[in-house]
Amino acid sequence: MKLELGKILIKDIRFDQSTHVKDGVLYVNKEEVEKLVLQDEKLAGCHIDIARPGESVRITPVKDVIEPRVKVSGGDIFPGVIGKVSPQVGTGRTHALDGCCVVTAGKIVGFQEGVIDMSGPAADYCPFSKTCNLCVVVEPADGLETHVYEKAARMAGLKVAAYLGEAGRNLEPDEILEFETKPIFEQANQYPDLPRVGYIHMLQSQGLLHDTYYYGVDAKQFIPTFMYPTEIMDGAIVSGNCVAPCDKVTTYHHLHNPVIEDCYKHHGKDINFMGVILTNENVFLADKERHSDMVAKLCNWMGLDGVLITEEGYGNPDTDLMMNCRKVERAGTKVVLITDEFKPFGSN
Repeated sequence: MKLELGKILIKDIRFDQSTHVKDGVLYVNKEEVEKLVLQDEKLAGCHIDIARPGESVRITPVKDVIEPRVKVSGGDIFPGVIGKVSPQVGTGRTHALDGCCVVTAGKIVGFQEGVIDMSGPAADYCPFSKTCNLCVVVEPADGLETHVYEKAARMAGLKVAAYLGEAGRNLEPDEILEFETKPIFEQANQYPDLPRVGYIHMLQSQGLLHDTYYYGVDAKQFIPTFMYPTEIMDGAIVSGNCVAPCDKVTTYHHLHNPVIEDCYKHHGKDINFMGVILTNENVFLADKERHSDMVAKLCNWMGLDGVLITEEGYGNPDTDLMMNCRKVERAGTKVVLITDEFKPFGSN
């Protein structure tokens, strides 16, 4: 699969009578965005605001962050959720409004939802303090159950991101990046002298607002599978995780997965990047055993010399992480884990 990603640089967001991009500024029709969000009867209210880098603004509780994108050719954006699922996802050309984000916020769903400070000491630790953010603040209808509200807020953010992305459809990008991963045997033969490297991408799927969606399907419901990395850049993976912000992977992070981006930078130079093995983090031991077995088999099927593994979350998913590591290594593939560190309460 070959994808061209065209970046349209956005330096500011302003409200206007029409939604368009001009001279690096994203102009947004506020009323149109609110009307789009309130098409969902599960939401009783919607307020749109703008947060810029350096402003004395705190955004909380943050549910998701999404970069506006549009498919110029080759399938639809956010397939299975906003667009249709098709074999063309991950191909053609995608335009991204680089430098701006849609941030969904509203009444608390999970008590550990995120915070974005646009200025002050905490701003240094959040990438979204450096982007121009269109904040979509939603109000749930009375009596709405928590998981239904989460879905409504998630869909609101994705709808707005797709709507804004349309403003970049017919523009000439400031930068065009090209990514390509060939079918498995062709890819192996393209760089036969380089080590074959894959990426095991573990998705949060514990339930109770610890959720992720793959082509619109709850990640708890699939078994480990192969993915072309460019599918992820087209929004095939969407966040539904409303807890643990220090470990939370937003939809923006999926679109900009740094492991995938770095592997492509090394592809054809010192590694042969073969693709992504997608797996989940279920709560039952039988599922963990079954899926870690399948991950190891997929590594063997792809003929990988080495893999990188990331997890989302901590605690229960650490079991999945170590099972994947142990079984893949015992099957003969070298493993590098990418994990986070944080200090538990009460420690020095």
